Amino acid sequence: MDRNPSPPSSDAEDEQAAGDSIGNTVYSKHWLFSILTKLIEVISPEKSDSNSNREEVQTELDEEMENDICKMWDMSMDELVLSAEDPLSRVRLDVALFLQEFNAPDIFMGVFAKSKCPRLIEICVGILGNMACFQDICMSVSKDDNLGQILLQHLCDSDSPTLLETSRLLLTCLSQAEVANIWVERIRENPSVYDCVCFIMSSSTNVELLVKVGEVVDKLFDLDEELMLKWIKNGSCQSVGQSTDDSPEEHTDFKIVPCVLEAAKQVCSDNPEGLDVYMHILQLLTTVDEGIQAIVQSPDGGKETWTLLYGLVCHELCQPDDPPIIIQEQKSVLASILSVLSAMFASQIQQEYVKMRKNMPLIGSLIRILQNMEDCGKRSFDNSKKSQPEETKKLGTVEEDFHLKILKDICCELLSNMLQELTKENILEGLNQGYLNEQKCSCAFQNLLPLYFTSVESFLEALREADQTLADSLEKRFPSLRLQT
Repeated sequence: MDRNPSPPSSDAEDEQAAGDSIGNTVYSKHWLFSILTKLIEVISPEKSDSNSNREEVQTELDEEMENDICKMWDMSMDELVLSAEDPLSRVRLDVALFLQEFNAPDIFMGVFAKSKCPRLIEICVGILGNMACFQDICMSVSKDDNLGQILLQHLCDSDSPTLLETSRLLLTCLSQAEVANIWVERIRENPSVYDCVCFIMSSSTNVELLVKVGEVVDKLFDLDEELMLKWIKNGSCQSVGQSTDDSPEEHTDFKIVPCVLEAAKQVCSDNPEGLDVYMHILQLLTTVDEGIQAIVQSPDGGKETWTLLYGLVCHELCQPDDPPIIIQEQKSVLASILSVLSAMFASQIQQEYVKMRKNMPLIGSLIRILQNMEDCGKRSFDNSKKSQPEETKKLGTVEEDFHLKILKDICCELLSNMLQELTKENILEGLNQGYLNEQKCSCAFQNLLPLYFTSVESFLEALREADQTLADSLEKRFPSLRLQT
């Protein structure tokens, strides 16, 4: 059976009333109203005289009912059926407004409160999530505190599809400025949300769910620093709502950083967008001192975080056999990763895992990133000159270079800090292993000067001890160094 069968349409032969169509769509009001009525009957105590039969109805949907309600789900998100006069989104809006008019959110709230059928709850949350894509409906749903609290409780559900649809609904609401603060405040006042989210991130293997939950956390942290600080400091589990077999039955000491790291490990190989989300969460954590301390003052001193991010930069992203243009695709996730590494390096310089003898491959990777950015920037500029009208060339170049500039700034900051910590022995190792040579040092100097002159000067002093010939050659290529040494 298809998960979401195609929805029915009204037909002149089947429908006598001329006004049966929903708005300007081809969907039937009568049919949709009959499904809402069936939903009420499903959750009605009078549905059955037998308690056992009523329980059976609540835990499983019969095939016909599932088909019908799935059709309604399809109708609420269908943007492909066009009327003659309306744009794509109008079809979906007409259906959403009809459902709103007939109090579908209230019916769904009854389902959430009374039903024990995971599939029914999942579908109803999914329909509500589609309806919430429209501002007025989203405002109405968000202002209903009872509905809001019930939805947050479903973050403690053991059913992954329900968790996914609940997270999607929350992200939809958080992405609308008019109601985002309502949900931020509601979540801030509900300690169970932190625990349920951490439990999902630390234990789920469902990549799609992890990505969506990560997007919710990322949006929350971006919207509200106070909430982020609260979650950073929150180390003990409060109530996690309803108890399920897959929920933590005992109070668990959840920490935000290990949970984010565990989720990142799950998504990194299968979902680049998900990795980007979790790396950005870590970057947001480092924007406050408490977040940096949460990373570096973990029991392992931040080693797990450093090892994961180091491995991504040195072995997964922007590799030697990748075309330079790959930097455009990876610039966002690389900026987040390097930002976290930079913050950790600055605060953990005495930790064994950041010692330079172990991190020459990272220096090589940073220089390779700068080389790729230079090459990509030249190609983009050349292409824009050939293909764009004269009046848009300057604007296009500025917009295209903005994100690369951010990445370059972060990369240069980390590279400068690492270069000035290198000793003669470190440099000799880097030269022998190919992480350093004249071309790579020239690229580094070209990007670091003049802002990071002190770091370059410190590196050049150590380089003279390791390879005087290379140091002299670099001084000739960069006269400003020779003049000031």
